[in-house]
Amino acid sequence: MTLLDHHRRLFSYDDWANREVLAALTRAEALPVPKALRWLAHVLAAERLWLRRLTADPTPVVVWPDLTLDQCAAEIEELSVLWRGYFGGLTEEGLAATLSYVNSQGEPWTSRTEEVLTHVPMHSAYHRGQIAAALREAGATPATTDFIHAVRRGLIE
Repeated sequence: MTLLDHHRRLFSYDDWANREVLAALTRAEALPVPKALRWLAHVLAAERLWLRRLTADPTPVVVWPDLTLDQCAAEIEELSVLWRGYFGGLTEEGLAATLSYVNSQGEPWTSRTEEVLTHVPMHSAYHRGQIAAALREAGATPATTDFIHAVRRGLIE
């Protein structure tokens, strides 16, 4: 497996895990877990922000948007298509390319594409853990989104 294939697989996992979290939030819709929905909206906004940085799209992104479950579902669908398109044009050599950007605190940074592609699924997994804890605290059953669970069951490419 090449490094590019590895990153494609991580994003396949990330897409699957986001869908699992959305399903868990939908099942728990009657429970008071607004912070869980807010975290999912943030995960999706951050993924879009990083994709825009990688593609030099200057369109601003609100990193803590207020989205409904339906809006999150639509965003997951759109991001899935956009990330597949991005990976379709990415080469192994492109992983070493650098991008310069300004973070949400206004600080300028430069990162390698490969670092960003590692960060995005890790950032998402961090917040999915927060979502799971919030759902459990509210008495709901959180989604099982462990990478190894998805691999063992053949749920990701």
